[in-house]
Amino acid sequence: MKFKLFTRVVLTQNLPNENLFAGDVGVIVEHHPATKFYEEGYEVEFLTGDGDTLTVVSLPEKNIRAVTGHDVFHVREKATII
Repeated sequence: MKFKLFTRVVLTQNLPNENLFAGDVGVIVEHHPATKFYEEGYEVEFLTGDGDTLTVVSLPEKNIRAVTGHDVFHVREKATII
């Protein structure tokens, strides 16, 4: 397990079906070990600026990275589903 529970992570690619974009920050809320059929992954919770849950998605480890001291957070309005 690369990331511990409740670690902040950065999404590394757009997820249009989830209205999430590369650079969005989430929190690890569950770990899924690799199996014969699935690669290692995580449940990641993404929050609005006031702390409400926007969505929780299952992601393979390759789609997230650790937050670093070189990251600068940016605020955007949540996408509207069309």
